[in-house]
Amino acid sequence: MIVAGKVEAYLESLRPRAEGVRAKMEAYGRKRDFPFIGPLVGPVLSLLSRSIGARRVFECGSGFGYSALFFAEAVGEGGEVVLTDRSEENLAKAREFLEEAGLAGRCRFLAGDALALLATEPGLFDAILVDIDKAAYPASLAVTVPRLRPGGLLLTDNLLWSGHVADGRFRDAATLAIREYNRLLHAHPDLESVILPLRDGLGVSRRR
Repeated sequence: MIVAGKVEAYLESLRPRAEGVRAKMEAYGRKRDFPFIGPLVGPVLSLLSRSIGARRVFECGSGFGYSALFFAEAVGEGGEVVLTDRSEENLAKAREFLEEAGLAGRCRFLAGDALALLATEPGLFDAILVDIDKAAYPASLAVTVPRLRPGGLLLTDNLLWSGHVADGRFRDAATLAIREYNRLLHAHPDLESVILPLRDGLGVSRRR
């Protein structure tokens, strides 16, 4: 978490209290200490998706479906969100939650390596979320960027990595990979990129 605790609590207090399936998902994630995007970033994904009229979204790493809930609401009837995860258990829980929310009909659930699965999908996507093993972040750009339509959004979680990216004392593999990804992201000729310092840092990149 990058935003100070009191500030984050204030920001959360401005939003309507989570109800129904979303409240259940947040309780599920917190009880298990599962690293999901949280109630401040979820609405950002929804707002950005709606702002570009997204109808087709691919998630590289879906966990138990929390981010997919916001995407599925945003794409509307006839839209599609492709969820991926290495864990069959996570995908089963995601399906359970999204069925309860009445949104599973807008979703496909694929088990396996997210980037390999993306490479087999036909056509272009309006938005792609990257939230996979951090060591794979730098190499992911070669797969994700070509699959975005012009004007599409590449959304990447954990780009500030608890502040470790800004602290030279951290030289672990994950931190180094994220630093390199951030460098590549901002140097990429086909992308316009910013990092929003919300929760753990959300990268927002638009394909030119």
